[in-house]
Amino acid sequence: MKVVFDPAQKGHYPRHFLVNGVVEENPEVPERADRLFAAATGAGLEHLVPADHGLGPIAAVHTPEYIAFLSTIHERWLRIKGGSDEVVPGIHPDRRNGAYPASAVAQAGYHMADGACPIAAGSWEAIKRSADTAVEAALMVRDGSAKSVYALSRPPGHHAFADMAGGFCYVNNSGVAAQVLRGVHDRVAILDVDVHHGNGTQGMFYGRADILT
Repeated sequence: MKVVFDPAQKGHYPRHFLVNGVVEENPEVPERADRLFAAATGAGLEHLVPADHGLGPIAAVHTPEYIAFLSTIHERWLRIKGGSDEVVPGIHPDRRNGAYPASAVAQAGYHMADGACPIAAGSWEAIKRSADTAVEAALMVRDGSAKSVYALSRPPGHHAFADMAGGFCYVNNSGVAAQVLRGVHDRVAILDVDVHHGNGTQGMFYGRADILT
């Protein structure tokens, strides 16, 4: 069995996040991936670095506006006079049925559900490579080269909606993988074994009968 993982995923390293009105150290650190990778290879799994699968698989389940936001927001955020080094929204638009916001500040509130999904300098590359990891593993299973594959995707994904980050999640990696599998299979099931609600995955597929979560 193989473990798919790209060390570039460790480039996502925001130092802080906002919880209960308090700025605290971010618990979602690169060491989490290091420990999982060490356990996987220690158990005998063969390491595979994923190929670059472009933006197509992400775009299959996420909106164009959201992808543009994730890939550009940190650079735009740094232009704000007196702004922080990491993107953490201070406002959230009170409705999402009007015109799409133009400013970086408003877009951050629009696309980030909470203060627990900060975006730092290396975040986008890591987010992209995390999704590539999920795609690589799904393709191996879908095309029959492996019965099962461990995709070590960091940042994680089950709180990410089609157009919104939250809870340390940016791209919904399991959703991306499920859509890849749908390229061959009529129905796909996502089994979420985390200890709390994968609300982003639910929101992404609630209206679809072909992907069960």
